[in-house]
Amino acid sequence: MAIGLLATITVLEGKNGEFEQTFLDLTEKVRANEPGNVFYALHKSGSDPQVYKVMEQYDSPEALDAHGKSDYFREANKQLAGFVAGAPEIEILEAVNR
Repeated sequence: MAIGLLATITVLEGKNGEFEQTFLDLTEKVRANEPGNVFYALHKSGSDPQVYKVMEQYDSPEALDAHGKSDYFREANKQLAGFVAGAPEIEILEAVNR
């Protein structure tokens, strides 16, 4: 069963560039190392430049779990913590497909 994740992240003013670079570096690692990842994409709000949405999908809950346990994800989270205003709002979603 495919599973999705939608994260809403608020970035501190003046930290957008650093946040985006660090996140895009993480995105490259996810795409290169996680065969269970279907997509992993960062989007910036059109109405609030400090708000970002991360859209993710995985082949299974186990693939999502493996993503969260990867060394590069944990390292990136340490870096990203210095750029954000607080913990992200996370929503786990069930994929609807045939």
